[in-house]
Amino acid sequence: MKKVLITGGAQGLGASIAREFIKYFDVTITYNTNYELASYLKDELNNKYNTSFDIIKCDITNENDINNVFSNKYDVLINNASLSMDNDILEKTKEEFMRVLEVNLVGTFLMCKKAIKNGVKDIINISSTDSVDTYQSLNIDYSTSKAGVNILTKTFALTYNKVRVLSILPNWINTESVLLMDKDYLKSELERIGQGKLLDKEFVAKKIYEIYMNKDITSGELIRIDEGDVNV
Repeated sequence: MKKVLITGGAQGLGASIAREFIKYFDVTITYNTNYELASYLKDELNNKYNTSFDIIKCDITNENDINNVFSNKYDVLINNASLSMDNDILEKTKEEFMRVLEVNLVGTFLMCKKAIKNGVKDIINISSTDSVDTYQSLNIDYSTSKAGVNILTKTFALTYNKVRVLSILPNWINTESVLLMDKDYLKSELERIGQGKLLDKEFVAKKIYEIYMNKDITSGELIRIDEGDVNV
């Protein structure tokens, strides 16, 4: 049975990915602060499936935490954990900007590096369409970090030809944090980028599973998930 590691899997898209992959593989998710949600998900999925589901605390910017996670062996790593701190571009502080980069870009780099050293064969990095064409001023740090994730994907794929590294670029998803946004703002953003409706997180998780299973998709590809499902 293959073993899949998903970062930031306690809620949102990460939890949906876990619910999809646990149908076929043993799954471990990491959480940083949401122990209660992670524990609830563990109970739910272990009671439902014969495969194994586990949780482990990990701050992906902390190399000691990462080393602890990789004391176990995994076949697949899905880098889902990320942070957004949207605010006015001229009011955004250095500390805010650096924190988003530290989690989304540096954390993903550290996880990729350790995974490759430990024999992981497939790495899926969750990026965003904001990394290529839907960005806006409030999330310049987030968009920059996700563009960096795409470069990590391309570079690791080029350097390590025995590992398949992919970037998945979803458009707006109906995660808990998105649904809590101001409705008028969210509507204006969807209209601005031409997205008719929020993507369902379960749909996105299924697409990620299909992408993983499709061995014709080669390492280094950036793959959009939006209403058109168009590859970059």
